[in-house]
Amino acid sequence: MKRTLVIGDIHSGLRGLEQLIEKANVSTEDHLIFLGDYVDGWSTAVETIDFLIQLNNSHNCTFLRGNHDELVYDWLKDGKETSTWHEHGGAATKVSYNQVGQETIDKHLVFYERLENYYLDQANRLFLHAGFTNLKGVDFEYFKKTFYWDRTLWELAQSLDSSLEPDHVRYPKRLKQYAEIYIGHTPISKTSANVVPKNAATVWNIDTGAAFKGPLSMMNIDTKEVWQSDTLQSLYPNENGRN
Repeated sequence: MKRTLVIGDIHSGLRGLEQLIEKANVSTEDHLIFLGDYVDGWSTAVETIDFLIQLNNSHNCTFLRGNHDELVYDWLKDGKETSTWHEHGGAATKVSYNQVGQETIDKHLVFYERLENYYLDQANRLFLHAGFTNLKGVDFEYFKKTFYWDRTLWELAQSLDSSLEPDHVRYPKRLKQYAEIYIGHTPISKTSANVVPKNAATVWNIDTGAAFKGPLSMMNIDTKEVWQSDTLQSLYPNENGRN
């Protein structure tokens, strides 16, 4: 049976992704939706992108753009870098890319350029890295960087009065636009190993802190079954990640 599987922020944690694919028994019939932030964190940045490129050759994959992917793309293409990027995983990514040649970098630039800002399925379920602010929905968003930098959508969903029904006049218009919304970007926890994807209103957050002390997570969006890797900290025992 074909499944739609959504995967949270990897942050160069290829070992965790490999575990998930095995645990979920992923097949070529499945649709894999990756929510972005493939890099910046653990040591295997290049290997992670190489793996995703190969996976796309044999599986049905949708790759969404994360803010860290844009930061790495800007560095690889134009040499743009900041101390803030270094401190939030960029340093490990630089070390990884400094060990490969231009041919690999060029191949990866194509991967980054082809990332999508969002994906909307036939059941009106929206997938994107971070969020959007336009009350009419993603098609009307003026500032495209919002798709991979926004944190207000998740903040709004969590603060919503749970007694409000979608037809209530005060129910947020943003949350009415889609049957469900799947995001990453804002870790549910940076300090706990025992964290699972969280639902608030119509929004599902799949970022379980793999860049920090948590596991990488994958969810079947129809059944809400969840698979998780070991904590990335245990899979990369001699590294700090973004801790």
